[in-house]
Formats: sequence, structure tokens, C-alpha cells
Amino acid sequence: MKKRIVIALGHDALGNTTEEQLQAIKRTASAVVEFVKQDFQVVITHSNGPQVGMIHTAMAEFHQNHPEYTATPMSVCSAMSQGYIGYDLQQAIRSELMGQGIYKSVATVLTQVTVDPYDEAFYKPTKLIGRVMNEKEADAEEKKGNRIKEVEGGYRRVVAAPKPMEIVEIDAIKALCEADQVVIACGGGGIPVLTQDHKLKGASAVVEKDIAAGLLADQVNADMLVILTGVSKVCSGFGTENEKQLDYLSVAQANTMLAAGEFGKTDMAPKIQAAVDFIGDSAIRKALITKLSEAGNAVGGQTGTMIGK
Repeated sequence: MKKRIVIALGHDALGNTTEEQLQAIKRTASAVVEFVKQDFQVVITHSNGPQVGMIHTAMAEFHQNHPEYTATPMSVCSAMSQGYIGYDLQQAIRSELMGQGIYKSVATVLTQVTVDPYDEAFYKPTKLIGRVMNEKEADAEEKKGNRIKEVEGGYRRVVAAPKPMEIVEIDAIKALCEADQVVIACGGGGIPVLTQDHKLKGASAVVEKDIAAGLLADQVNADMLVILTGVSKVCSGFGTENEKQLDYLSVAQANTMLAAGEFGKTDMAPKIQAAVDFIGDSAIRKALITKLSEAGNAVGGQTGTMIGK
């Protein structure tokens, strides 16, 4: 059987604007196809930070100028970002595959993830979203029940980042994997939803995409989780005179460094935590953190930081 790999794409793989995204995804598609050529079954997930913020801002402006139209919920903005990014990724990866004589389908699954309504994150929202508002606009948002935070130049809405519990469409994702298609799923961490009896309701939140990537890798029973970011290797003592690049980390070492606060809370720490959660007690599973442009070489051990038992 082919080895299955989940690739988590960061901001560098997508860019910040429509034009940047189109250019960045060409490079991303080339890196992804290298894994296909190495005979991996490939599942892709991705960030959506700039994109979902752009969509949220656009829809908020539209509602402000046209109040007769219903305001767009955060969960719907997340769904829009999954479709938008998935569309570009599908086209670019398909073109790269066909250009190299590989005939394989690429499919995006609009993916929901359940979250716990009592997750502590809902009481301590941390993720800034949308445009900068003036005081009057911020007051109006607070009256709607939304949380607001003062920032440079005004105010912005802040939402929770709860931990994903289950992937709703996991059976569909697995079926596509078994058919050896390239699958794009859990974009932006997935659309957060709350379970109410047999119904699902969108949550006003975002999900940390690296944590969702670890959950996705676990639930499709991947052999390896590859997190592509802006650096070649994980470092200890990052930003200090004692900074050192790490070729390998055991789960035990990673947990010790996490507890000591060695990694940036909003940058590298979620990636390390996702890797640790995915590997668990397995002696077989591995996680790799490296730079997008070096991904092909990293699997062979030439670069990147490998994490294992």
C-alpha cells in the first residue's frame, strides 16, 4: 500500500491577495506534485488567515452599505474561503500533474469540524478578524454580542479559537483517499460547528489550522504529517545568540520544550503540538516541519526537522 501523507500549507504557500495567491499556488502545486511522484497518497490542508479576513471585511462592508441584506456569519465566511482557496489549488495541482503526464483527480471537500460549546477559548477569544472599526461601529458590534478589542487605529472584532473535536466529513475524505485522489480538506482549520441534537450550527469562531491538520492526519491514519512553513527547520533558542537548528526531535523532547515555552505561542508552538498529538504513542508515525521550497528534499532527510517517537 502507498504511504499516506497529510500536507499542511501555511501562509507562504498561498499569499495574501488574489494575485499573490495565484502566483504562490503555482509554486505550491509543484511541491505537492513532488510528493505524488514519490508515490505518496496526498491529503492537503491549508491556512486561510488573510483570505477569510478579506471575505469577512467585504461582507461586513456590504451589509453596512446594504442593511436590507442579512449580515454574513463567521462560519459562512470560513466556508467561502475554503471554496475560494480550494478552487485555486485544484486548478494549479491538476495543471502541474497533467503537465508531468500524471492523470489523477483533485477534489476539495468543504469540511466542518465540531467544537465544544464549553471550550475555554469561547470565554477568552484571541483571534482578531475583519476590518479596523471606529468607536461607533465597535459599539454597534458589541450590542450584537460580538467581542471587540482596541487596536492601533481603532477597534477590531475578536473571536475564539476552540479545539477541533471531530471532522464531520471524514468518511468522504477517507473514500477519496482510498480512490487515490489528491484531497484538499479542513481548509483554514475547518468550519467550526456546534452539535445540537442531530443538527449542526455554525460557531462564531476560527480553528487553529495546525491543530486541525494533526486531527486530520490522525483520522485518515496518515503515515506522516508534513507542516510547510516559512523556515527550513525548527530552532531551539530562537532569536537568541544560542539559536540552534534541530534535525530531529523526539516527542518527549518536544513536550519538554513546549512546557518550557521554547516555541512562539502563535507561530511554532501550534505546529509542534499538532505533531505531538498526531504521533501520540505510535512508533511508526512521523511529523516533518520545513520550508515549502525545500519540501521535496525534506522527506529524504536532507533538510527540515523530523519529529518521532
